Amino acid sequence: MSQSVVRSALFVPASRPERIPKALASGADRVIVDLEDAVEESAKEQARNNLDTFLAEHPQAQVLVRVNAPEHWSHEADLNLCKRHPGVRGILLPKAETVEQVRSAYSTGKPVWPIIESARGLAALPQLATSAGVERLSFGSLDLGLDLNLRSGSEAAEQVLAHARYAILLHTRVANLAAPLDGVYPSIHDTDGLCRHTEFVRDMGFGGALCIHPSQVRLIHQALRPTSAEEHWARRVIAGAEGGAGVFTLDGQMVDAPVILRARATLARITQDD
Repeated sequence: MSQSVVRSALFVPASRPERIPKALASGADRVIVDLEDAVEESAKEQARNNLDTFLAEHPQAQVLVRVNAPEHWSHEADLNLCKRHPGVRGILLPKAETVEQVRSAYSTGKPVWPIIESARGLAALPQLATSAGVERLSFGSLDLGLDLNLRSGSEAAEQVLAHARYAILLHTRVANLAAPLDGVYPSIHDTDGLCRHTEFVRDMGFGGALCIHPSQVRLIHQALRPTSAEEHWARRVIAGAEGGAGVFTLDGQMVDAPVILRARATLARITQDD
């Protein structure tokens, strides 16, 4: 599966197709056209028709699609739409809980990003992560909190969610998947909170986050970017490694293969568009 760096994935509702070009121009690494939570029940068919028309009229556009959950009445129609359009580069599968659900989504020929957002999904992580077609995992912290009856924002709830993130990270590594994405930060105007939270999941090992507003994209990228000191250190490590020494010292510290890999990973988080 692809190991491409994805720091941000921006949702845009399929019920508002005029917003899709704006989302694509936002600087987000991926754009997710949403057929699920952002679309009210009575507008599901119209939203799918909107996306169908947009993809037909913009064949160069590349998007991910969050389909409706496997038990929803429009799930199969959503998958059929994704299968028809080459511009759909992957499927976000909400409420992912079984290998069969992943297999059905992957029958479209598109990579699958299961969203872990229920107790059943969390319990099935070992099987989900190793299912054919899975490219990376994503975390639905808000829905999981609801499913587990957590008191939102409490220290106890955050501890439970941290354990869930650890499980996602563990099974990502075991299955050799691309770095997982954290769930959305719902407070659009709380920019300081978004930055702190992004730094927190960055330090845990997440590759980035899902987001719900274009203004969050730049903040997420900034929070994920290495500091100037980290960048300087990484470049010195790589420069030393290119000298041919397998093991050497830098500032009195031993540098060996794991340290070199960490330096390369640090530099991989630096992109020209920041």
